[in-house]
Amino acid sequence: MMNWSNPVSRSFNSTWGLKTRLRVVVIGVVVIIGFILLISLGPRSKRALGLSEECRIPAIYNFGDSNSDTGCVSAAFRRVPYPNGISFFGKPSGRYCDGRLIIDFIAEKLGLPFLSAYLDALQANFQHGADFAASGTTIQHVNGELFGSGLNPLSLDVQLLQFEGLKERTSELYAQDKIKYRLSRLEDFSKALYTFDIGQNDIHHALTTTTEDEARKSIPDLVYQFPFAIKKLHELGARTFWIHNTGPIGCLPYLLLKYPPNPGNVDEAGCVKSYNEVAKEFNRQLKNKISELRTQLQNSLLVYVDIYSAKYSLVTESKKYGFVDPLGYCCKHVGNSSLHCWNKEKKNGVAVYATPCNNPSEYISWDSIHYTDAANRWVANRISDGSLADPPLPFSKLCKKSAL
Repeated sequence: MMNWSNPVSRSFNSTWGLKTRLRVVVIGVVVIIGFILLISLGPRSKRALGLSEECRIPAIYNFGDSNSDTGCVSAAFRRVPYPNGISFFGKPSGRYCDGRLIIDFIAEKLGLPFLSAYLDALQANFQHGADFAASGTTIQHVNGELFGSGLNPLSLDVQLLQFEGLKERTSELYAQDKIKYRLSRLEDFSKALYTFDIGQNDIHHALTTTTEDEARKSIPDLVYQFPFAIKKLHELGARTFWIHNTGPIGCLPYLLLKYPPNPGNVDEAGCVKSYNEVAKEFNRQLKNKISELRTQLQNSLLVYVDIYSAKYSLVTESKKYGFVDPLGYCCKHVGNSSLHCWNKEKKNGVAVYATPCNNPSEYISWDSIHYTDAANRWVANRISDGSLADPPLPFSKLCKKSAL
């Protein structure tokens, strides 16, 4: 067997002199001592030296609608069918998408697993948070009229009750020393990130059942629910909030097809101008409300995220980013436009599912309402650096304010 030690030793001796080797030893000792001193410094000392500590978010608790529902509706009512999930999971995953949602990419960027849907009774693991979002839900409490129009009763107030129940049960189970491996640590509730992505269904319902003026007048009542929700979570220990505004609803293929706009009400991207104006008014009031709330919860971090701008820029510059037909969509029932991607029909007693396009990654819209995996990835990347956030913080800096 070849002896590698002798050639290496001869090479070292012939190349390095005694002084050089001593110099290397001294430098090595200095580096080690410096490293020991650095890691011994506390957080305040590190900041005084201009050094920063990146945050580690241990869990995410998400509240929202189908834009961030990882399986609540699929578990509560019926499973979201094929071809949903085909691009990433290879099967239905509870998401109205061919793959991942924005909340999935946020979890990935924070080094966390995908969130379990709170209502999933089979494989749920809440060690790193939970997803309370449910498709078809609203900010406002769902009364008989809203329920009759097809909206989901698991509205934001119900999701808050679900979170409160999860936290209480977690405390009880820890006290009983049971199933800790599936639960978040109690101290992680105050260190977690609390995310919101909700409001699209409220605006959609108002625009399609009332006048646009009435839709605008309903906005203050909707926006008021956010301070209520955030204060409630704050009472339960939450300190870090990531709040999405609503997207350009006037660019959704579903609305463009079902409620064709007048030619004068179409913008340069082909979207319904007046619908997007209502969405922007909602966002303006939401941003102001979050700013007011910061003065009341000064020990918390409230980040307002401009999802609207990210999504609208994707629509208007779709070709630049490799997407085709920005107002088209991928998944449909061929020959029956009245059915959605998540519907199935029976022909001669056989269930017929929707047909996906051959290239979902080239489309922004998956099913005329929800984005594709590729579009969600693009939006998540766009917001991850904090340039569309107020304050402008990237994911890596989402520290609890009281810990800064």
